[in-house]
Amino acid sequence: MSSPVASRSAVAPRSALAEVWHGLSQPQKELPAKFFYDERGSELFTAITELPEYYPTRCERAILESWMPELIATFEPGTLAELGAGSGEKTRIILRAMHALSDGRTYVPIDVSEQYLHAAAVDMRREFPRLTVTPLVADITAAWSLPEGLPAPMLLIFLGGTIGNFQPPEAVALLRQVRQALHPDDRFLMGVDLRKDPRVLELAYNDSQGVTAEFNRNMLRALNTRYRTTFDLEAFQHRAFYDEEAHRIEMHLVAQGATAVTVPGYGSIAIAEGETIRTEISCKHDRDSVAALFGRAGLTLVEMRTDPSGRFALVEGAPSGAPA
Repeated sequence: MSSPVASRSAVAPRSALAEVWHGLSQPQKELPAKFFYDERGSELFTAITELPEYYPTRCERAILESWMPELIATFEPGTLAELGAGSGEKTRIILRAMHALSDGRTYVPIDVSEQYLHAAAVDMRREFPRLTVTPLVADITAAWSLPEGLPAPMLLIFLGGTIGNFQPPEAVALLRQVRQALHPDDRFLMGVDLRKDPRVLELAYNDSQGVTAEFNRNMLRALNTRYRTTFDLEAFQHRAFYDEEAHRIEMHLVAQGATAVTVPGYGSIAIAEGETIRTEISCKHDRDSVAALFGRAGLTLVEMRTDPSGRFALVEGAPSGAPA
């Protein structure tokens, strides 16, 4: 599942409605995952991360806690930059390891929402008074570049397994942006959800309390509230399944009967009984698939650490040709 910050949208209503219309006009109807995150969606996502079935957050935190003191002591980064900066809970694990070595470090949270970044910067400066916080407003799925003159070396992080929400060509495009941002001595740290028993994966997206189902349907509520679309929430049922050939979870909303939705400024689209709207993909990886993505983007896989259950991994990458 994508994190709320990495998927947050700052698009104008007309652009958002164009995306909705375009997605619903495809043979496989789909809606961008960024529309999950109104206030209620963010609350539901937080609740999902605490569910017993949803392991990624706990597993990633465990790896960070066990690996970061060692990695930071060896690498000694002067700057921590974060793509799609989240609530900061896991980021703080890295910052504490950095500050255990010395003060005077720099943190660059990167997000599309200026308001969110300002609030996050205030929180980080309060907790780490000697930390230089340099927020960067940017859409990580488009062109972006880091400020000049950041203390070297830099550790650039992309946590939460959010890379899985990108189709492979889109993932490679994003990682090429990462490669362009790195100097030879810099490093990249990325969270990835690993391939495993499909039953474990499907349980993580079909929890017994129905929180993920409510999260999925809430996208339609958010669109209705913000953009005045006319989705009938009761007409759709949550469905999540693992596609073993594509190695990914897909989340869909399934029409329980014939229905229609009006998109202001564009028109009405009919949705047949049984037709689905895909709301998210979450690709699962192994070492070979990550190495292949890295290779296509000009990165080299340096090290991969998993949690004790082998469900989730953090991957360290370096610019190709840089000393490991």
